[in-house]
Amino acid sequence: MTMEQLHALFLAHPVICTDTRKITDNCLFFALKGPNFNGNEFATDALEKGAAYAIIDEEAYKTSERHILCDDVLQTLQQLATYHRKKSNAKVISLTGSNGKTTTKELINAVLSKKYRTVATKGNLNNHIGVPLTLLSIEKDTEIAIVEMGANHKKEIEFLCNIAQPDFGYITNFGKAHLEGFGGVEGVIQGKSELYDHLMAHDKYIFMNADDPVQLEKLGSYIKKMGFSTRDHQYYNIKFIEANPYVVLEVEGTRMETQLIGKYNFPNCCAAILMGKYFNVPLEDIKTALASYQPQNNRSQIIEKNGVKIILDAYNANPTSMRAALENFNAMQAENKTLIIGDMFELGPTAAEEHQTIADLAESLGFQTVFLVGKNFYGTKTPLAKFDSFDGLKEHIQKNPLQKGMVLIKGSRGMALERVLDLV
Repeated sequence: MTMEQLHALFLAHPVICTDTRKITDNCLFFALKGPNFNGNEFATDALEKGAAYAIIDEEAYKTSERHILCDDVLQTLQQLATYHRKKSNAKVISLTGSNGKTTTKELINAVLSKKYRTVATKGNLNNHIGVPLTLLSIEKDTEIAIVEMGANHKKEIEFLCNIAQPDFGYITNFGKAHLEGFGGVEGVIQGKSELYDHLMAHDKYIFMNADDPVQLEKLGSYIKKMGFSTRDHQYYNIKFIEANPYVVLEVEGTRMETQLIGKYNFPNCCAAILMGKYFNVPLEDIKTALASYQPQNNRSQIIEKNGVKIILDAYNANPTSMRAALENFNAMQAENKTLIIGDMFELGPTAAEEHQTIADLAESLGFQTVFLVGKNFYGTKTPLAKFDSFDGLKEHIQKNPLQKGMVLIKGSRGMALERVLDLV
């Protein structure tokens, strides 16, 4: 079957499923493989549950005319996504970065959907499977697709760009994330910059944070760009007002309020505003979009429970985002502050040093109560209370309930620190 034929089949059955537990009637089932499963084994089951066709790559499982055999299911999914993207009239905006990708993507979508028909990456499905699925969600009337790209090693963003072929791009920042895979901060910069490299090589448009010296150096004299800045008047100026606890900013004399905690979310708002301006979204609509957006999925959510105000930022963590969160928490006005932070993953040989630095910072900021959780934090030299596992923290809190006041909870996804909510 040619790609043209497969695409015609997709247009007739425009829902992709990769999990037989989520089969919908008349979908296309792609039999992907993983370390512990072989999707080919479930292809017949997918058809029985209502899938129109199943795309497989092992001839032994072709027992029906509705089994479509290809060389490699994953590559076929990616090639179909690129083919569909080329056939679409939608403009594609890709974004990556060490911190804030998903929040920024959601803000951009909130702003641009005020004027355009948009699709955007669902959740954080931003890898070699998620990016194709996002592209395949583009419909005939879609005008803008916002595609988030994640990476934990070099050449990954370049690969995703070749699939998505973006018209526009933005990098949130370059931080200490996935240091193990990138081989250090310089590797992070090189890896994330693959998005800008791709855009410049294809003469495409770039959005930038002009207050970021790394981005300024990278983009240099490149003409097709638009940036925001708090100080340089050759770029679009946006003024930071406060983050106590919510970010408030000012654009063209218009005050804009958000439901986002922390100054670290200010540039994420700025990126959405910048793209809104480029695509001629009225300023009042931009203001409404920012004001109505509410963070979810353990990302800087404020939850009040039994007299305790909890800032739940337990979706992920790295040294850069952890420092920003602690400094922001320190700047907040509250009488009794409790800090609960968990291990940061994927730091490789720098793990011990980075955890010690954060422990030292937490001690220096003078919070009333601090709990460090996880094997890495447990190995630090600090007078702060520390537990080598969540169970240790749980036992302590059950005996010594959290005091009324404000609590910040932050750690890597694998620490699952949202479990603290059950202890309040």
